[in-house]
Amino acid sequence: MSLWKRISSHADCEQRMAAYYDEKGLLDLRLSLAPWIEDRIMSEQLTPSSTDQYERIALKFNEDLQQKLLSTRTSSDQTLKYRIVELCALIQRTPAVELYTYLRSGLQKELQLAAEKTVVSTGCQSSMPLNPYMNMNNTAAGLAMGSAYMDTSEGLGAVVAPGVVAPGVVGPGVSEVMHNGSVTPMPVRPKIELYNVTVEIQRSFNDFMQCVKALNMLSQSYHYVLNQHNNPDAEATFKRCIEEKGNIVALLRRSFMCYEFLQDLVITELKNWRRQQALAGNGAPFNETTLDEIQRCFEQLEVFVTQLLSAVKETIAVRLMNAEDIELTQLLEQIQCAQKNLVCSAFIVDKQPPQVMKTNTRFAASVRWLLGSQLGLHMNPPTVECIIMSELQAQRFVSKRTHEGSNCNLGGQSSGEIQNCASAMEYQQNTHVFSAGFRNMQLKKIKRAEKKGTESVMDEKFALCFFATTTVNDYQIHVWTLSLPVVVIVHGNQEPQSWATITWDNAFADIVRDPFVVTDRVTWAQLSIALNTKFGSTTQRALTGENLDFLYEKLQRDNVAGEYISWNQFCKEPLPDRNFTFWDWFFAIMKLTKDHLLSMWKAGRITGFINRAKAQNDLMQATTGIGTFLVRFSDSELGGVTIAYVNQYGTVTMVSPWIARDLQIINLADRIRDLDALRCLHPTDVNVQPLDRDSAFGEFYTTRDEEKPRSDGYVRTSVHVRTGDDTGSISGTPHHPMQSPHQDSMSMPNLSPIGGVVWPTTDDSDSDDSLVAETIESIVMNTPLDHPLVCQISNTIFNVCKERERVMDTDQIQYADHYGENACTSPFNQTVLNQ
Repeated sequence: MSLWKRISSHADCEQRMAAYYDEKGLLDLRLSLAPWIEDRIMSEQLTPSSTDQYERIALKFNEDLQQKLLSTRTSSDQTLKYRIVELCALIQRTPAVELYTYLRSGLQKELQLAAEKTVVSTGCQSSMPLNPYMNMNNTAAGLAMGSAYMDTSEGLGAVVAPGVVAPGVVGPGVSEVMHNGSVTPMPVRPKIELYNVTVEIQRSFNDFMQCVKALNMLSQSYHYVLNQHNNPDAEATFKRCIEEKGNIVALLRRSFMCYEFLQDLVITELKNWRRQQALAGNGAPFNETTLDEIQRCFEQLEVFVTQLLSAVKETIAVRLMNAEDIELTQLLEQIQCAQKNLVCSAFIVDKQPPQVMKTNTRFAASVRWLLGSQLGLHMNPPTVECIIMSELQAQRFVSKRTHEGSNCNLGGQSSGEIQNCASAMEYQQNTHVFSAGFRNMQLKKIKRAEKKGTESVMDEKFALCFFATTTVNDYQIHVWTLSLPVVVIVHGNQEPQSWATITWDNAFADIVRDPFVVTDRVTWAQLSIALNTKFGSTTQRALTGENLDFLYEKLQRDNVAGEYISWNQFCKEPLPDRNFTFWDWFFAIMKLTKDHLLSMWKAGRITGFINRAKAQNDLMQATTGIGTFLVRFSDSELGGVTIAYVNQYGTVTMVSPWIARDLQIINLADRIRDLDALRCLHPTDVNVQPLDRDSAFGEFYTTRDEEKPRSDGYVRTSVHVRTGDDTGSISGTPHHPMQSPHQDSMSMPNLSPIGGVVWPTTDDSDSDDSLVAETIESIVMNTPLDHPLVCQISNTIFNVCKERERVMDTDQIQYADHYGENACTSPFNQTVLNQ
């Protein structure tokens, strides 16, 4: 059954494809020449490797198509004749490449629809959204660009020549959109059901086995002709063999086209798995076990392609016509190339190394070969080696190497020294996993490139390159794969900016790219997803819409709202009136929340992302009145948290921010408990109703040490928090008033305030000398020794003593005894002792 007949058997599919062809006026052409178009395009399965070759094929197809149309004009149907003339005119007006591209893309869409309907007919609950790779519109675009694409972000090491569409490049999740000169990655396409893929592979393989049966019959007939060449029936048998071989070659082409489509589908799914692995570096959910299902698909494909190779070789052995042998030789080369691509694509990093890597710190990683056991490699497992490459070295390497390259010596490509960088692959019989684990690697040295402009070491990306050499099906093959980008640091204070580089790359890198090129601006919608993922995974509570609106406002410059956020805005340019960037602020808040505020943030007790003006406005409008408060992240202090509350005067007070160092001494909940002015927690995004302070934070209070009696007789002490406008004693804080004589127990002499200390003058007073002495003693004993007025007081007392010509009384001696050796340093005390 032809492909179009399969499509026509489903009304919905026929309607969709009819609309597709009708857009270019090609529906009648597709209907009238359905078998010819299918056989012609399917026989040219391999995408051309150059622009010139592709154009030649398109031109030849255009010429043959017109000849085929003209040969049908002998029909007696006049309407059909006129329509054929119109189609010929349409073909002449349409560029050959555009026409060929459109028809080929249409066939691929038909294959997808037919495969979906086939899977549904097997009884599966959901259809398989197969995604063809041959979108020739994008191929034409690639031809116009004339550039090579390199699958480096996924580390599969498959080089795609100019004009070749890489498997998985097209379709949701892998294509890219140009908007105002900026490349915007499309969202990852919907996940396919891998079980349905295995069903489709098995169905295609079963169809191919019918071809194998026909090939066996052809082989028997061929040997009959060779042995019975004088038999009268030999000539008829020979002609029948030629016809049968032609049919078999056509079947082999179809089988290979189905195989290659399924292989590209599985490799695309593996790339999407790697894409999810990169997003997991930012904290996104990630199901690693999907890799086991992908491995099963790889193993099925390996069986399929091995049988295809065997069938083509057997068909070549049936030598009937030289032209067919040349065609089969080309098909054999294509199948061998596809098999190598399958084998090399199966070599991946399944456990990524840390993406912020500190020198002289141990780390682990592992690589996995999804086809190791299928190829028998586990019988003689190869050794995998690892080196670290700079971005420039990785670009040069992937632009010059292919898997089948003759030389895979990477010793000179290393940018550093890694200890324990080799590991033999091992096969786990119970899990069918063939992998090499690097459990104790350590980066000892790193060689950095010269910096340009404002670049820093935290912007420089490296990657670990894992490589091995082995023999598969009598040919030597070199496999390699790159890890996700890593940033190498030597000190902990380089960590925040390094995570900015990694977070941006993980979130916005395209699957197909040069190492490790990434767009320098993205839409806010894209960035908000990345920030929410990062913050939510770190703090275990996602950001709300209001939180994200606050972050968007913070990212803007000059109060001008824009659709795009640049890399410089994200982590290079300081925030207005600040000496730190947006990322510095965001990372510090994220770390503070994780280390000191996690339980309260998860419980929704912290408003967090709200600016000072809005916090003040919300509190002034609160119906709960005085004592209403909220907790917010500081705008001015990196990694700071502060409290805003309605004070006793009905205005809003902002408490000086606390940072991690403060919260290590007293946690946030205990600080809130210490402040009696705080009574009611203002509603947050999570708690929509006001909460009593102790109800909101009581579960986070800690037991104070002074509440636990000691057995050794000592009394415990503790540190408490109070604000500058607090008056009186704070609960639990002792208050020690200055000791002074009772005012009602004595009559004071004339006193003169000097420098904040009140002391008697030397006028003619009737005051008793002992009263003067007691007063002065009281004042001096409550004044620090280093007070600037001590000498003046001492001199005055000396003058008083000299005027009255009396020896110092007992109170003055007590003063000297009280101050000990320090008392001897003042002129006053020296004079007293002399007297």
